[in-house]
Amino acid sequence: MEPIVDVVIEDARWDALGLEALAERAAAQTLGALNLTGFTLCVMACDDARIAALNADFRGKPQPTNVLSWPSDERAAQAEGAAPDAPDEDEPELGDIAISYDTCAREAAAAGKPVTDHVTHLLVHGVLHLLGYDHIKDGDAALMEGIETRVLAQMGLCDPYSA
Repeated sequence: MEPIVDVVIEDARWDALGLEALAERAAAQTLGALNLTGFTLCVMACDDARIAALNADFRGKPQPTNVLSWPSDERAAQAEGAAPDAPDEDEPELGDIAISYDTCAREAAAAGKPVTDHVTHLLVHGVLHLLGYDHIKDGDAALMEGIETRVLAQMGLCDPYSA
């Protein structure tokens, strides 16, 4: 069963990028790689002004960022480098992701990669955050980045962590 991805577009530039299809594919590939089915999430496509306000409100950092996530439940692993708890199939909502067009486009240009590839990576990254993965501690980062790299490779995209 494919995930249900509700996409809310606040900035029309996302329409031209085909964000809805990118988000659906990123969610399906990420969840599929972890053998998870039947879950839902929401992606809000915005600009730097909106994501800076969200970043200030929720993280105390009043500047734009590329992606933010709000998991519907605490799923983080207790031990560094361990997989998070699997989401409860009886509660299919994983949470919400916000993504900024301005920051994504700027980062993609700086890296010399297509913006759709960068956005896809950030959506995979955001879905993993909804599932309880994190990258603050080295062991957790190695696990999360390994999954991201594997999922992106399955999608035909390059490893975003290689030099």
